[in-house]
This record gives sequence, structure tokens and C-alpha cells, in this order.
Amino acid sequence: MTGISKAHFGGFHDDGPSLADFLPDTSSGYTAYAGTALEDGTGSPLAEEAVIGALKTVKDPEIPVNIYDLGLIYDIACHPNGDVAINMSLTAPGCPVAGEMPAQVAEAVAVLTGAGQIAVTLVWEPAWKPERMSEDAKLALDYGF
Repeated sequence: MTGISKAHFGGFHDDGPSLADFLPDTSSGYTAYAGTALEDGTGSPLAEEAVIGALKTVKDPEIPVNIYDLGLIYDIACHPNGDVAINMSLTAPGCPVAGEMPAQVAEAVAVLTGAGQIAVTLVWEPAWKPERMSEDAKLALDYGF
């Protein structure tokens, strides 16, 4: 997709890539997947503590704090077969890693022993607020102290 604009002389010319070329692909509903779904009866649920530990290995590239302590993880559902569904947000909809962060999160959890398919869905409601940060994150960022 490219941007087309009207030239000064009444004709049209190609301006190169448009904003849409740089936005994340929304055709899959902002969900990134990693791992492979296990057959029924072959897996077991991952411990939520193990999933949280894996999430804490993923750092926001602009803020020196992990995504869990930043409060970007809204929901973790560990299913009986080892699959995990995670809802997460970003600090802002225009975040430059919007197209990459869910996949990084899914891959971090997928390496856990016994993990099935990991689905990470990027959500915008409710909007992220700094109050969602853990006390450790607030301290690291000198927020509110």
C-alpha cells in the first residue's frame, strides 16, 4: 500500500509508503501465537507462577522494566492441555512495538516445559494507566515517590 497525493501540477504521484504500511496487521485480531497445541489428554496446565516468570523476562524496549511489573498483562488463562491465553496492552496505542510485542510475549511463554499453544491478544480496553504498575516498577521509574 502506498500513499498517493496530488502534485502541484494537477497530477498524482506516489509518495512512497503510507502510515498503513507501518501499522500492525489487524487481520488476526491483534493475536500472536507461539508453540503448538497439544492433543487432549497429553498436556497439563502450566503453573501461573511459571508463566509470570516467563513474562518478567520480556522488557519494554523504551522503559527499563519488565512488562508484567509495568502492568501490561491484563489476564492469564492457563488451560488444562498446556495452552495459555494472555490479554495484554501497551502503554500507548501508538507504541512502536505494537506489531512485535505480542509475538515476543508468546515466544517467551512457549519455551516453558509443557507449554502448548500460547495466544497473546493485544487489547486497548481498559486503557493502560501508570497506576497499573507494581510498586517495584514505580520505584525503578521514580514514579509517585
